[in-house]
Amino acid sequence: MRHKQAQKREIEGDVIYKNKLVSKFINYLMRDGKKTVAQKVLYGSFDLLSQKNQDPISVFEKAIQNVGPRQEVKAKRVGGASYQIPMEVRGERKVSLAIRWIVDAARRRSNKDFHIFEEKLAAELTDASNDQGEAIKKRDTALRMAQANRAFSHFKW
Repeated sequence: MRHKQAQKREIEGDVIYKNKLVSKFINYLMRDGKKTVAQKVLYGSFDLLSQKNQDPISVFEKAIQNVGPRQEVKAKRVGGASYQIPMEVRGERKVSLAIRWIVDAARRRSNKDFHIFEEKLAAELTDASNDQGEAIKKRDTALRMAQANRAFSHFKW
């Protein structure tokens, strides 16, 4: 590496729950710098979860933990050929992938069943905490790719 490594910034917890993971999720959910809109969406989905007699923070954390992949594949060129090499996913990347997959899956949910995004997000969080849903399918696909390419794991070095 030619340049100095950028310092990791420490983010503060969110406004209501003082949870850093919730704050990261809000930052990823945010579009065009509209943080208050993202906060309203997430807290609205938490309200929907609490109306169903579920603890929103525990459902949220369980969903993030369930969706986070254990392995992923990375492309590496060896001798003119590209190989998909299975790699273990480290902590921060695991969390960021889980957040990304949950938000994308919630955005892709059909509009027939749900009218507002809070409902979509609450449904996706509930599904992910129960090992179901689109984000879990994405995790399983990544794991299957890693297992299929185990033969190339010796190229890791």
